[in-house]
Amino acid sequence: MKTKALAGFRDFYPTDLALRSHIFSTWRTVATRYGFEEYDGPPVEPLDLYTAKSGEEIVGQLYNFKDKGDRDVALRPEMTPTLARMVAARAGELKKPIRWFSIPQLFRYERQQRGRLREHFQLNCDLIGESSSLADAEIIALAIDVMRAFGLSPRDVRVRLSDRRVLTAILRQRGVPAQSMSTAFEFIDKVERLTPEQLQEASSRPDVFAPATVLDLVEVSQIRGWDALDRELERAAESVKAAVPLREAYEALAAMGLADFVELDLTIVRGLAYYTGIVFELFDAGRTLRAVCGGGRYDNLLQDLGGVALPALGFGMGDVVLAELLKDKGLVPSDNASIDVFLAFITQDDLTHVLALAHQLRDKGLRVEYALSPQAVGKQLKLADARQARLAAVIGPDERARGELIVKDLRSGTQQAVPYSTAADTIRARMHG
Repeated sequence: MKTKALAGFRDFYPTDLALRSHIFSTWRTVATRYGFEEYDGPPVEPLDLYTAKSGEEIVGQLYNFKDKGDRDVALRPEMTPTLARMVAARAGELKKPIRWFSIPQLFRYERQQRGRLREHFQLNCDLIGESSSLADAEIIALAIDVMRAFGLSPRDVRVRLSDRRVLTAILRQRGVPAQSMSTAFEFIDKVERLTPEQLQEASSRPDVFAPATVLDLVEVSQIRGWDALDRELERAAESVKAAVPLREAYEALAAMGLADFVELDLTIVRGLAYYTGIVFELFDAGRTLRAVCGGGRYDNLLQDLGGVALPALGFGMGDVVLAELLKDKGLVPSDNASIDVFLAFITQDDLTHVLALAHQLRDKGLRVEYALSPQAVGKQLKLADARQARLAAVIGPDERARGELIVKDLRSGTQQAVPYSTAADTIRARMHG
């Protein structure tokens, strides 16, 4: 019998699940604050839903199989194709712009590394039916505010912002021909990870981007900030026009007070070919981890996948990298208490009172536990400590004779006698005080 989960998959023990629940809860809180509605779809989809978007080469990364109806299916590796299918099915009746989010579990057969497993959960937020740059700012602000909700600041995380239209215009004015544009994008996407030897090898093939050179592409990749971008844009009026949406989106983020989180960086290309405009990735400030979040505008994808011509943009934020970041920053919630109150009894005759009080407290929304078999009070209180309960209530023959019980604050060590008749209300008030 196998004693471990499959490689790349996780067991979630209660402490692990508490962190996952914290992440999910924060995701939902911020997304709904922005007016986004939650949706979901099936974890198994027709294989061609993914090959239609990404080509047959994606099959090597999927968990795909034939089902009992001899259909080619796959565990979902991403949510966007499902989103496109669902929106296309009801496009006429959905009020635009559509603001939807989901938290699917996704599966990809990939090489494992820190921040990447073969399954993960992901916050997907998509805004459909709006082409304005304010929509781009809205989706980026949502991603930033998720980080802020976890307690992260501009010292911890940064959004690296670009626009494929701007990069295309700049490369064109530098001399990159149309047939070499995708190769130039791939080069700029990887340039930060290239060794000097690899750069030298690329420079030895001057015809790849001619009349532009590898040096041109390296210089473009080093553009940071608006001053440097403006100097580059002054080379051609076409480029200035192409940068208008990017500037508008940045100015909107600045008006929201979020400019400190944002860096202009033209090396952000996003490897997925379907992005059409503004793109962004969110990293930890020290760049010690993979991207926490990435996304952008994909105005043609719904037409390609669902036959509905609607502009769209969105992002995905995975739980694996995010959890690593929260651990690195000491932002994992420390309160792992599984209960609020532990009820202890001394004799079997006290049990009836414990059961009645436990039910009253649970009706009031408190998490309550008590010993399920007779045992020493000291052992019961050790269990209360193990559960990290805040309060313990002890009742025995003497307390029953006085019509009261003893309530102990397990954090401060203080205790007080409380009338049994009002104990439920008193304990609830102490928990919320």
